[in-house]
Amino acid sequence: MNFVKELGEAIGKAATILQPDVVRALKATRDREAGPARVQLEAILENVRIAREGKVPICQDTGTISFFVKLGTRFPHLADLLQSLPEAARAATKAVPLRPNTVHPFTGKNPGDNTGRSIPAVTWEMVEGDGAEIHVLPKGGGSENCSTLKMLSPGVGLKGVKEAVVEHVVNCGGLPCPPTIIGVGVGGGADLSLKLGKMALLRPLGQRHPEPEVAALEAELEELINASGVGPMGLGGKTTVLAVHAEYAHRHPASLPLGIVVQCWAHRRATVRIRVDGTLEVA
Repeated sequence: MNFVKELGEAIGKAATILQPDVVRALKATRDREAGPARVQLEAILENVRIAREGKVPICQDTGTISFFVKLGTRFPHLADLLQSLPEAARAATKAVPLRPNTVHPFTGKNPGDNTGRSIPAVTWEMVEGDGAEIHVLPKGGGSENCSTLKMLSPGVGLKGVKEAVVEHVVNCGGLPCPPTIIGVGVGGGADLSLKLGKMALLRPLGQRHPEPEVAALEAELEELINASGVGPMGLGGKTTVLAVHAEYAHRHPASLPLGIVVQCWAHRRATVRIRVDGTLEVA
C-alpha cells in the first residue's frame, strides 16, 4: 500500500495553506495593533491569502520537513508508511514546488529533494489502536536558529524557567519573524526537552495544556513576553508571541533541562490520519 500521494499533498498543504487557528490568531493580533505593527500584520495576512489562493508557498524558506507519528500498536501498514515518508518529501518538492533545503553538513552538497541522512526527521510514538496519525511540521531555518537548550540548576525552580524563557525570546528580537509560537519543553534530558518543545507546537493555538499548572505557566509566559514590546517583526507592538505551549517529562534530581523551540508566524503544519483499511484523511 502506497501513501506517497496523500502524504505529499499534506506537505504541500502545510506549505501553502496556513491552518485556521493561526489565521484567527493573526487577525485578532492585527485588530489590536496600530502603526507599524498593524502594517506588518496586514502584510502577513495578505501574504497568507496570496499563498492560499495561488497555491504557492507561504514563505521562500519552505522549511525542513519533520513527521511526528502516533502509531497504533495494531497498525498493519508500518512498512508501507516507513517507505512512503521520504518519498512524499521528494514528491512534494517537485509538485508544489518546495525549495530544496537539505545540505550535507560537511560537504554542503544538496540532494535537491528535501531528503538526506535522517531527514525528513521522524518521531515515533506508540499508542493503542489500529490506525496512524501523522503530523507534518515543515520548520524554517530562521526560527530554528533561535531555538535553544538551557541546562538550568534545579535550584532555580519554576521561577528560573520563566526567566530563562522570557529572556531568550525577548533577546531574539525580530530574528525569528514574530509574532512567534513558542514550544517549551521542561525536564527529561537535554534531547528530550527539545523534542517536547517541538511536539508542543503541534497543539492548536488557543488549546491549553490539560494540566492546570502547565496551562497557567503557558498563560503567564505569553503575558510576560508580550509585555516586552518586541512586537510583530521586531518593530514594536503588543504582540510578540501568538501562543506559548509547554510539555514536560520527569527529570533527574540534579538536572533541569529546558528546551525552547521558536516557531515563526508562518506556523505550517498538517495532519494525515490512516485507518486500518488504508483509507486516509488529510487535515
